[in-house]
Amino acid sequence: QVQLVESGGGLVQAGDSLRLSCAASGRTFSSYGMGWFRQAPGKEREFVASVSRSGGLTTYTDSVKGRFTISRDNAKNTMYLQMNSLKPEDTAIYYCAASFRSAYTTRRYEYDLWGQGTQVTVSS
Repeated sequence: QVQLVESGGGLVQAGDSLRLSCAASGRTFSSYGMGWFRQAPGKEREFVASVSRSGGLTTYTDSVKGRFTISRDNAKNTMYLQMNSLKPEDTAIYYCAASFRSAYTTRRYEYDLWGQGTQVTVSS
């Protein structure tokens, strides 16, 4: 059974960087559309970024454009989120997700499998 495990979260200061990783078990990672979502306290889980099966297409929510970079290494069954110039409003639990049905999507309901989340806290 496929599982997703996030890592790399932590407590940083505004302006710092973090790199999140999402490791997937199983042999068919390259067939999944992948994405990152985040959920701040008291808020809905929101889309952050997505990457296509091959890694050639990416998209971002406006608030992270130019600061975050999503990527994937299909040989390592791993997806990444490089987060630069972090802001206090980036504080949230970050989740990686896999879509079995879609090669590339921003829609939360099209993701079929979720990781357990990793906490990112940015202090001002």
